[in-house]
Amino acid sequence: MARISGVDIPKDKRVDVSLTYLYGIGDALSKKILAQAKVDPAVRVKDLTEEEVSRIREIIDHGYVVEGDLRRNIDQNIKRLIEIGSYRGQRHRRGLPARGQRTRTNARTKRGARRTVAGKRRTVAKK
Repeated sequence: MARISGVDIPKDKRVDVSLTYLYGIGDALSKKILAQAKVDPAVRVKDLTEEEVSRIREIIDHGYVVEGDLRRNIDQNIKRLIEIGSYRGQRHRRGLPARGQRTRTNARTKRGARRTVAGKRRTVAKK
């Protein structure tokens, strides 16, 4: 297995797919990195030479923020928003969606499992 940015990438997969196992690298960025390194995206990781792996590693280390640094960066940005008391920071603090989604229905992923509230049942209209 090739080790890039502290992550073992799968050796039996194509290089362009294997690079997406790094946090912060998606499909498009993977292809861009391989073009810079002059490596064929269709090659399997186990068939890469040590020189090609080092070129890919060099490009990622010097040109992109990935893995732990990226996670730390994102956490610091969220903490800053909470600290300054912005609307987005308040939404993060309360555990609600921060990008304008509705919360009357849906938003179950962000809000967690339903909690039953007493007296919330709808009353039937009388004739």
